[in-house]
Amino acid sequence: MLIPFFDHTPAAPKICGITSYQDALRTIESGAGALGFNFYPPSPRSISPESDLSWIKKLKADYPDIALVAVVVNPEEKLLGLLQAARIFDAIQFHGDETPEFCVTEGEKFTYWIKALRVRSEEDLSMATDYKTPFLLLDAAVPGTYGGSGHTIDWNLATGFVAKHPERRLILAGGLTPANVNEAVKSVRPHAVDVASGVESSPGMKDSDKIQSFITAAMSA
Repeated sequence: MLIPFFDHTPAAPKICGITSYQDALRTIESGAGALGFNFYPPSPRSISPESDLSWIKKLKADYPDIALVAVVVNPEEKLLGLLQAARIFDAIQFHGDETPEFCVTEGEKFTYWIKALRVRSEEDLSMATDYKTPFLLLDAAVPGTYGGSGHTIDWNLATGFVAKHPERRLILAGGLTPANVNEAVKSVRPHAVDVASGVESSPGMKDSDKIQSFITAAMSA
């Protein structure tokens, strides 16, 4: 089965850090193409694989065309086993310091996999093509964080990467908001955009109006 978020360019935005069934429904109704679920406990957007997989499973049954993405940071084997066994995630997103070899081994257990890279210079992009997936997410490099910082990346770096590597499907993240996402899409022309903190009323609490505004602005670029 084809999933529009992975197979269509441009794809409807990915809204990351969904923490409740209600937020998920409102996000889907606003036109999102993908939802990200954070399984990194230090994050204010983290959820538990032991208690939250049941409502995510219902989402997948009711909305099979919406991509569900499990976001992990340097994951342990136990967590990876739980996520794979659940058979509800279309993709896993590695957002830590995972090696290309690790990502291939664990990523291929899912239909798709995404590697997130924290970028502040051309040097940070030099390793991007070592990851054997077409789906690369570029996020801001902020010391002490693994995403969700609200900081933007240099769009010129992202634009250059898209031009040099048309075979890659770039997902642009990092400090995107309803106010700047239209300009970002016009400048970079990514496969898709990704947002977490930019559509929240507080960390982990999604704002329906901001989500709707973000998606409308992104898709009208």
